[in-house]
Amino acid sequence: MEAAEKRKRLMIGTIVNTGTIIAGSILGSVVKKGLKKEYQGVLYTAMGLAATVLGIHSVVSNLPDSRYPVLFIVSLAAGGLAGTALNLEGRFRSLMGKYSGSNLGQGLSTGILLYCIGSLSILGPIRSAVSHDHTYLFTNAALDFVTSTVLASTYGIGMALAAAVLFCWQGSIYLCAGALSGFLSAQLMCEISIVGGSLIFSSGLSILGVTEGRTLNLLPALLVPVLWFLIKGWLPF
Repeated sequence: MEAAEKRKRLMIGTIVNTGTIIAGSILGSVVKKGLKKEYQGVLYTAMGLAATVLGIHSVVSNLPDSRYPVLFIVSLAAGGLAGTALNLEGRFRSLMGKYSGSNLGQGLSTGILLYCIGSLSILGPIRSAVSHDHTYLFTNAALDFVTSTVLASTYGIGMALAAAVLFCWQGSIYLCAGALSGFLSAQLMCEISIVGGSLIFSSGLSILGVTEGRTLNLLPALLVPVLWFLIKGWLPF
């Protein structure tokens, strides 16, 4: 019982981060109700542009430091094939059946990527577990509050569902921090950030209507750099 309480206290960063997404989603949905359709359209476009720019920034800032510049291409190709075979996009939209007449599915896929795929969201739980320092997660919480408010003002209160995904994501990293702290090297984080940035960029283009990219089917691409580094670690050279 005491150990569980201690773990809960140490996960305060993740709890706060989750809470800010829920709060931002509520605020954004309230704001949406008072917005005219043309203003909602402007926010929709703004969100698409923001996701596109954030994706480009993540790729451009990390690609020069990559030791395996072709890895992100292989990751996107292999991940896309795996995701298409599993029909992740179709399954997700079926799960969101009652929202099939809206763009909530697209908004959630974009929100989940923005909330979960970033150095603060990955390194934050590790730092929180290992050194009890919640600075990264509190910073991430502030950013996610703004992002969730804008997303919910476009897609509605359903965006709060992304908070559950974030909690499971950061909670899993937190619980595995002992093993992951040594494995999540700067090199691996760089490769994951490039792939993640590409997916966020793809989401932005989909929101803007430039492409009909099924970003959810590309999500397995994030696992390819992890598998590559695992295999590389087992090789004798």
